[in-house]
Parts: sequence; structure tokens; C-alpha cells
Amino acid sequence: MDFKGKKAVIIGAGKSGIAAAGLLKGQEADIVLYDDKKQDRDELLKKLGPDFKGKVEFEKLSDESRENIDYLILSPGVPIDAPLVLELKKGNPKVIGEVELAYYFTKGKIVAVTGTNGKTTTTALTGYLLGKKYENTLIGGNIGIPYTEICLKSTDDGVTVAEMSSFQLDTTDTFHPYVSMILNITPDHLDRHHTMENYINAKLNCTKNQTESELCILNYEDEVLREAAKNIKAKICYFSSKTELENGYVYKEGVIYEVKDGEPKKVIDVSEMKLIGRHNYENAMAAIAAARFMGVDKELIREGLREFNPVEHRIEYVETINGVKYYNDSKGTNPDASIQAVRAMTGPTYLIGGGYDKGSTYDEWIESFDGKIKKLLLMGQTREKIAECAKQHDFTDYMFVESMEEAVDYCVKNAVEGDTVLLSPCCASWGMFKNYEERGRIFKDLVRDHLSK
Repeated sequence: MDFKGKKAVIIGAGKSGIAAAGLLKGQEADIVLYDDKKQDRDELLKKLGPDFKGKVEFEKLSDESRENIDYLILSPGVPIDAPLVLELKKGNPKVIGEVELAYYFTKGKIVAVTGTNGKTTTTALTGYLLGKKYENTLIGGNIGIPYTEICLKSTDDGVTVAEMSSFQLDTTDTFHPYVSMILNITPDHLDRHHTMENYINAKLNCTKNQTESELCILNYEDEVLREAAKNIKAKICYFSSKTELENGYVYKEGVIYEVKDGEPKKVIDVSEMKLIGRHNYENAMAAIAAARFMGVDKELIREGLREFNPVEHRIEYVETINGVKYYNDSKGTNPDASIQAVRAMTGPTYLIGGGYDKGSTYDEWIESFDGKIKKLLLMGQTREKIAECAKQHDFTDYMFVESMEEAVDYCVKNAVEGDTVLLSPCCASWGMFKNYEERGRIFKDLVRDHLSK
């Protein structure tokens, strides 16, 4: 792709859009950065830097900017079937997403991490383990650092570990990772993808250009992935926390094993790790598989597993107040993720949930409580929907709260020594918070405010 002197219209002026503009200004492209929401122009231009010579437009894309577009670049939050995108496509621009754009500039090997849940922890851990061998290991993508922000730092002898959401993979074409991993696929973002089939196909895009000499790491317990494996060209490596595999990685009775031809060899006792919960042991197996395939020594892997700290907002320990432990799992934005967090709790738990409705159903989440939840505190758009579901499952220990502050105050006053308080909303944050990070930070700040009283 040659961007010099070409007109590139970037739709979406969030983190990814700004990073894409930053990348293209160095390629001497004629840039238009557009967002349908009004922003502070001066603040945005400050982020773009003094050498940005393109246009910035809000709310309505000008007629001039709609003409003669060479590249239409979509931020991850912009659907490919959005009305504006469909209109602009009539002019036959090349339509690409952030991942495809960054891939064009990436050197060295790429590890792509996707799945409904566990992506961020696995991306961070994989990067940490690979960093034991590869001096220039970059971590980015959906993890919070746009892929377009790091790609120019890549080197031929380095590795880029990129977290990929279904939104990002939706707009890929030539993207070709050396190692791909799909941790799990459960219903999510159906408000965006419309059907489960579309969602699955978006996730599988990370495998479509791989060859027989490369690796695809899959969760054996996911039937959808076992079926999909039949059409993947790359070598398949499975991991499982339930089935004794002939080859792959297995978690059993507190130990992670590497299995070859039916012979298990211990990798690590999970009690040596700071990560907790069966789902995190699955994440660890995927990371180990990638590191082993890319030549990282077993002892260095063990060292990395012992050292690695859990990622913020993923079953993150916050504080203990009067014998009550507080955990922040704000990234639990769908039922499957929140179920894993609930299962990781070992004692009576006050659970804070609810938020924006992504079209999820909550039956399995409620069923996972299994007598463990002392009180369910519900907030946001979904609270009535969740409460109705809870009643259908004969769970009535719930209450409505108007804010995170009210929820935390109630838990501090009512939880007793030995209890746990868990924020794992099972829903997106939109409507009450800017994003899940803000929601998690507010929860932690409120908890720590009580600690200082």
C-alpha cells in the first residue's frame, strides 16, 4: 500500500483513529479524521501533534471530504455496515481496519490473540513470556495500546503480540500472524455482528492466511473451535482443563502439563502463580503453547509464570477491609467472563452487576451462583432484566442501586469477615461509565476511600 499523496479518511477519532492518523502522517498521506460525535478540537489536535497537516471533522463529514477517497480506514468501533461507510464505499475506496493498516508496517513475527474472554490477560502473559527470549517484544492491539501505535517499532528479529477483538478482525484481509490463538467463543457483541455465525467468522479471520508451518492454539473444550479446526491450515495445538489430551497442554489437579504422545510432563504447579481461577490456568496454557512453539526455554517460562502479575480489571485484588476481600473484575462484560470470576471466588460473596444491555441472556450466570452469592447488587440498564431472570431461577437476594458508590457503601456496611465483594458486572459499562476501565477505577477508589476512614 502506498499512502504518499493519497486521500485517507479515518472514521472514528478515538484512541485507534488518532493512532492511525499518527501513523499515516508519517507516510505523507492526505488525511481526514472524522468522528460522528463532537469533540474538543484543540484537545484532539494536541494529541495529533504539531506536524499533523490533515483535516479534523465532527458530526457531519463534509462533501469535499467524501470525494475521491483512496483509503477508507475504520476504527474498531465502526461497523462495516454503518450507513456512512456504505455510502462512502460507493466511491470504491480501499476499505481497511486498524489491524490491516498496522500489519502492513509490521516487521518480525506476530502472535494474534482473540476469543470472547481472557484475551487481555493472555496477551500480556504471552508477551511477558516471549520477552524472556526476544529482546524487542511489543504488546498492543485491543489491550489498550493501538496496534497502529506500536507497529513502526517492530523489528525483523522481534515479536509483536496483538490482542484482537472481533470488531478489529472483521476488517482484515491480508493479516497473517505466525501464531494465532482463539481462547473461546461464546455469544457476545451480537448487537454488532447480528448473528453468532458472523461473530465466529470474524474471530476465525486471524487464521485464514496461516500456513502449515505456523501454529493455531485452540481451546479443546470449545466445540465450535474443534469444528473450525478442520478448515485451518496451520498446525493445531489444543489446551484443556477438563480432557486428558494425547498432545497439547492440560490442567489437572493444580498442575499444568505439557503432553506429547500421551506422556505428560509438569510445567508448573499453579499455586506458584499469582493468577487465580481455572479460566486463568487455561489462559496460561495458551501463552505457554505460544512461547514453547517460538523457542522459549521451559525454565524461563516457569520463571515468567511465577513473576507475572494479574492484569488490571481482571479479577484484580483491591484491598481487604475488616476481613472482607474486594476484587475488581470490571472487564467481566458478558455472562461467560463473569461466570469465571464468580467461580474463582472461594467464600460467601457480595456481587455487583448490571450495566448496558448487549443482548445477552443471564440464566447461566445466575445458575453459577450455586449458593455462593449472599447479595446481588444491580445497577444500570439491565437491572430489571437480570432481576427477572434471577426470580425465574428462585434467586431473590438482589437489590437495585443507583450508583457504584451506593453499592460499595452497602457492601462495606453489611459484609462480614470471611466474605468477598466482587465487581463483575456481566454487562458493558456504557451509559453509566465511559468504559470498563473507568468503572473499575471508580470501584477501586471507593473501596480505598473506606480503607482510609
